[in-house]
Amino acid sequence: MVDCRQKHSWLRALGSADMPVRIVLDGIEYRHVRTYKHDFFAATGLYESDCGRAILKLGRTAPLFGLPMACLGRWLTGRELAIYRALDGVDGIPRCLGSWGETGMAHVFVEGHPLQRREWVDDEFFPALQRLLDELHQRGIAYTDLEKRENILVDTQGKPALIDFQIAWWWTADGNAPGRRLQRWMPDRLGRLFLHKLQAADRYHLLKHQRRHRPDGLTPEQIALSYRRGSYVEIHRRLFWPFTLVRRMVLKCLTGQARSPKQDGPDFAEPSVSTTAHRSPKAPEDASTR
Repeated sequence: MVDCRQKHSWLRALGSADMPVRIVLDGIEYRHVRTYKHDFFAATGLYESDCGRAILKLGRTAPLFGLPMACLGRWLTGRELAIYRALDGVDGIPRCLGSWGETGMAHVFVEGHPLQRREWVDDEFFPALQRLLDELHQRGIAYTDLEKRENILVDTQGKPALIDFQIAWWWTADGNAPGRRLQRWMPDRLGRLFLHKLQAADRYHLLKHQRRHRPDGLTPEQIALSYRRGSYVEIHRRLFWPFTLVRRMVLKCLTGQARSPKQDGPDFAEPSVSTTAHRSPKAPEDASTR
């Protein structure tokens, strides 16, 4: 029987290879514990040492039908690494541990679990997440991936954390952001327009999640806003939903699974960390699509 990793290796960032068994960060050796996700663009895994646990994310290195793709992996990793470093010390952003290898970066593991479907979080969870998002926006960063509930972590103290800045948009007037250096062909006015639109989408997705998890903390006006996607979100859905459907059909035909593994649900969390969703009788049943 042919190994699926060999047969469909072009779907994996590292091809038929697995994540390294051991890595060294700042002179400390970490051992591979498990691979959370291995998709087209990146592979993400958990590592541990006597000093603690870390997440290693490796950008794509495997060629695609003979075309080199390591340059894409280096570019995406470089952008994300720069954002993590710029947010060093911000409460709710895991501490960056630096680069590893050609296309790798690492950060401290957040002890906790991804926000679960219909989980009833603490009263201060969404106000804290709002402050975290405001901090990003004040620094000229749009998170852009808040639609995915699995990117929002609930730590062991019930506080929010954000991970995965692979597609974040960073634009500053002084040109110090990676996006500004790499996209000098783009007029500043257009770059700032994208920033404002993407930040508005961040705020919409935040309200949407709060409506689904803690609607009692929203005013009627905010609840109404949580249903208004805005032009950017609507255009994004109309443009990319067909591609998502095609991607799922291809994955289903090739691998038997319509979706890549997601950082969502008890299967993602560590066995030692409780991922039971704290539901309340007040928790809403929201049947609307994400």
